[in-house]
Amino acid sequence: MRIGLLTEGGYPYVSGDARLWCDRLVRGLEQHEFDIYALSRSEHQEDEGWVQLPPQVGRVITAPLWTADDDGVVYGRRARRRFAESYGELAAALCEGAVGDTSGESSATEADRFANALYGLAELARDEGGLVGALRSETAVRALERACRAPGARQTARAARVPELLAVAGHLERALRPLSLDWYEDDGLGAVDLCHATSGGPAALPGLLAHHFCGVPLLVTEYGVRLRTHYLADTESPPAVRSLLTAFHGRLATETYRRAAVVTPGNTHARRWQERCGADRAKLRTVYPGMDAARFTEVGESAECVDPDTLVWVGRVEPAKDLISLLHAFAEVRKEEPKTRLRIVGAPTGPEGAAYLGHCKALAAQLFPDEAEGLHAVGDNPVCFEEIGGPEVPTLADAYAAGAITVLSSVVEGFPITLVEAMFCGRATVSTDVGAVVEVIGGTGLVVPPRNPKALAEACVTLLRDSERRERLGAAARARALELFTVEQNITAFHSIYLEIVSHTPVRRVVLDNTGEPLPFAAPAEAHVPGRWTEHSTRVVARGGPGWAAGPPVRATPPFAAPEGATG
Repeated sequence: MRIGLLTEGGYPYVSGDARLWCDRLVRGLEQHEFDIYALSRSEHQEDEGWVQLPPQVGRVITAPLWTADDDGVVYGRRARRRFAESYGELAAALCEGAVGDTSGESSATEADRFANALYGLAELARDEGGLVGALRSETAVRALERACRAPGARQTARAARVPELLAVAGHLERALRPLSLDWYEDDGLGAVDLCHATSGGPAALPGLLAHHFCGVPLLVTEYGVRLRTHYLADTESPPAVRSLLTAFHGRLATETYRRAAVVTPGNTHARRWQERCGADRAKLRTVYPGMDAARFTEVGESAECVDPDTLVWVGRVEPAKDLISLLHAFAEVRKEEPKTRLRIVGAPTGPEGAAYLGHCKALAAQLFPDEAEGLHAVGDNPVCFEEIGGPEVPTLADAYAAGAITVLSSVVEGFPITLVEAMFCGRATVSTDVGAVVEVIGGTGLVVPPRNPKALAEACVTLLRDSERRERLGAAARARALELFTVEQNITAFHSIYLEIVSHTPVRRVVLDNTGEPLPFAAPAEAHVPGRWTEHSTRVVARGGPGWAAGPPVRATPPFAAPEGATG
């Protein structure tokens, strides 16, 4: 079958979210053909270029989310009225009702109101050629202001002033840029059998419009729920801005889950968020991320530990990982087991991460002054900070092999990839109870409350003193990881889901006989699957036009083009 893979800030670019997962999925499902529709996040990402694509990728069409030149479209009176009505309805849906409440008739009404306004704007963009100028116009700001001042608007929305309204209007313009793309024709997303959005938010918008305009079924995969990401990221905006933007992302998530044929959360933690936003439980299929276990095979099959007195932490250095609590916990561990060492392996993320790393190093120097075994020996700190690729830790597998116990101390976590990697390596783990940690561990490691250094220290000491239990937990962890979290299980799950969705979707093709006359009921669901039942005596054309032949990957020119000199 032909899959339209929808990405945002990831595949097929060299850097970006979910790049490895998407690449493994496409390469693993070589029996299908993939068209990639990619939204890029920055000029730098486009300049870095694409990964090498497998032959099953028919074409690649890209569009930037980070910039949008004025499309020069001038609306007539009727078009301006259509825009004002649709945008006003969208704004009203954001200002009224309780955000996050998916129960009751009022919530359903607001969801319908938002959906009708969203598709109204999309139809206007399709008819008139784009929305960029309109979304930046004074008309949009005034419609948003009227909605905030209208009777029934929430208290936080009524408090919005001109700067807050401008900020919200600017965010909505960026978020709604996919509505202006020319992807939704019979030779674009209308020609695919299935749209697979690799995340919620902007990546799912093209899938919603393909479903609205062409009836293409939509599959949504979320390993990190976009609404949750928004909640965590937007901490500095004024309350009115946060309220309106939270309402927008919540309404968009609700509409995405409602229209999707199947939604695949990456874990139970993400699933709860989706259910809170109105996702039907009958549509939900948990599919764990597929990870490459091969590079950890040698470590996992090795019975001996490099150093039974060493704790290892691996990950991105940032405040959410709570290395401060880990260092305080290690101080307690050293009181009970003086020979224990701690290796922190990871690089900082951005300026905030670099500052946090400096703070952690200063705390480590304060808590653990350099120690020497004798009067004439050089002192050494029991805590060391390293990065992958250095002389001591050349590979990621070497990091986990360096110690007997892997520790996770996060206060915020989605799907804990580092824990799965440690499980592949057969290591016992001590983790904080956040995100999907308990679901991933499944009884093969010790779990303690977050921000509790004493409990973290006690768990580490327990495993340091019991080598048999460490080995038993490590073996069980490796067996669990190989059963649930490999690339093979991920690919098999999505292949089954693709077939399930297509088998329940009416065939959107017209089959012609040798005389050119249509054959009713001539294309069963099995026609999507290569096999002996596939007939070659008929020709299949897309509804509304001739058949489409896949060409090499190309860069499309969207209504809003990147600045001159940008590549991708």
